[in-house]
Amino acid sequence: MKSSASAPGKVILFGEHFVVYGVRAILCAIDRRITATSETIDELEIRIRSEIGDAEVPLGLSWADQKAPRFMRPFLHLAREALGESGTKGGLEIRLESEIPPGMGLGSSSAACVAAAASIWGLFEKKPREEILRRAIAAERTIFEDASGADTSASALGGIVSYTRDRLERVDPGKSLCLIIANSEYVHSTREEVLKVRRFKERNEEAFAEMCRREQGLVESALSSLVSGDMRSLGLMMTQNQEMLKKMGVSTEKLDVMVMEAGRTSYGAKITGAGGGGCIIALVDESNTAQTLGALEKVSECFVARIDFEGLKYL
Repeated sequence: MKSSASAPGKVILFGEHFVVYGVRAILCAIDRRITATSETIDELEIRIRSEIGDAEVPLGLSWADQKAPRFMRPFLHLAREALGESGTKGGLEIRLESEIPPGMGLGSSSAACVAAAASIWGLFEKKPREEILRRAIAAERTIFEDASGADTSASALGGIVSYTRDRLERVDPGKSLCLIIANSEYVHSTREEVLKVRRFKERNEEAFAEMCRREQGLVESALSSLVSGDMRSLGLMMTQNQEMLKKMGVSTEKLDVMVMEAGRTSYGAKITGAGGGGCIIALVDESNTAQTLGALEKVSECFVARIDFEGLKYL
């Protein structure tokens, strides 16, 4: 018996890093997906087949054991949870296929957790989307203890969401967004970039508090622009957001070049995700997509992305 599900990656339009300190973030699911296919097997083991790496782990091995690769932890957690609750004898094989480059701030790990949770539970009892989201967040926290759940929520629900740790809301855009995503091809460490911002905050308490206030204002204005479909204002606010991220030290020389090139013809551009590498996003429409894409292709790999409104789906 097999069960398949897929979930989209995401970009952060506003609020990365600031969300850790209580500021609202705005996230957008994109039309690049991860697909998970699960099936029961007779062997007493959990098998992971993925582009990140393959592994086979006996059911009795702890996910924290050195023999269990770090990337496997969420899937081991989900598989053991499902096998235990369903009372199934035997093991599981989980295959992951991705359209999202890993380690680039596009939510690949969150999308993988959502897709895997849905595909695994689809073997036994299909759970409501909210239940899959809860289990996926718990699985992701086996690697990232402080994961906010924002990426996972955007992936499971699709569309655009505004997020704080105690509140999640859907945002209905007045106009469907078109983004160019450009890849610096440098894999970043989210943990290192988060620590970098924390150190910046500790050295600049008053300045950081003011930046949080400014970011909160940008987010509220951006929500209004999203609802009204005002791309020019939204792009300007993205550029202003980028200046604060740069000041905090999470940009790099290559990211700065990419943002500058995109800014010549797009409505606005900024880092998406933790920074220190990863990707930038540039806001465009039919009037400037070709020009912006041409400029960015000279300095990085890039592609056009649109909003994924479906979120999690069973296949």
